[in-house]
Amino acid sequence: MITRDPSTFFAFAAHCTPNPVRAVPKAVFLVAPEGMSLAVESAQDNAYMAMADTIDPQRALAEHRALAKALSAYVPVVTFPGDPETPDAVFPNNVFATAPGRLVIGHMRHPVRQREAERPDIRGFFVRALGYREIDLSRQRGVAELTGSLVIDRARNIGYCGLSERCDEEGAAAMHAAFDLDATLVFDLAPGEYHTNVLLQVYGGRLAVACPDGFADPAVVEAVLRFHAPHAVPLGREARLAYAGNGIAVSDTAAFLGARAVAALSEAERGAFRDAGFTLHAVPLPEIEKAGGSLRCCVGEVF
Repeated sequence: MITRDPSTFFAFAAHCTPNPVRAVPKAVFLVAPEGMSLAVESAQDNAYMAMADTIDPQRALAEHRALAKALSAYVPVVTFPGDPETPDAVFPNNVFATAPGRLVIGHMRHPVRQREAERPDIRGFFVRALGYREIDLSRQRGVAELTGSLVIDRARNIGYCGLSERCDEEGAAAMHAAFDLDATLVFDLAPGEYHTNVLLQVYGGRLAVACPDGFADPAVVEAVLRFHAPHAVPLGREARLAYAGNGIAVSDTAAFLGARAVAALSEAERGAFRDAGFTLHAVPLPEIEKAGGSLRCCVGEVF
């Protein structure tokens, strides 16, 4: 089922029993920020990019290595090399994503990101080494920036898909089918927002964190938070701008956010992670965040 009606969606979701075995990835993959710079094309519709700044590539690489090391304490990590010709490749989850036995390749809006989708090494790793079936959305008409636009509650096999210039109705339907979701709620993001995963995250099917001002219709985010209550946290504007909506759970006990995001959370908001059974880990990413994404955007998931 794919719908714009929250009542219909959550009436269905209420009967989806969470499965903790499928709630978190069995491994993750990263793409190193080699020669990382600010992509002018991406800045057309990503207001989070710090275009007045420059990125120090060596500092970005050091941050990325520290992220890989921190994640590796909880989940296997594979890091692919970066390429200065694809300066946004440090955010691979928009281009490559998985469901059990399947590699999904997104249809990116901007040519600078479309080049990433052609990488034979990442495709080959999943198809030839792991034996995954490839579902290539990069040549279908709808724009579909995968788990940037589509936040998946893997425990319930349901999705939250925000429409923007990075994802349209056709792309949402294509992703719903590619990930074989039981239900997807489609909604509009607020003007100026580009990806849902900067605004919403479901941690292990147990905790929902959302930034209400990033949704066009307040009723949608209210319904999301109500469904996940009592483990549901609305965040304010300053927390959103610090990427506090852009986190990930990589085990049933470990949740990760950028250090700036954790610093922006109140004690009660940090306590919500503890109440839901998560230890919250902070990883400093000041250079990488200049490119308009944070920790969740850096992490591709292997299911």
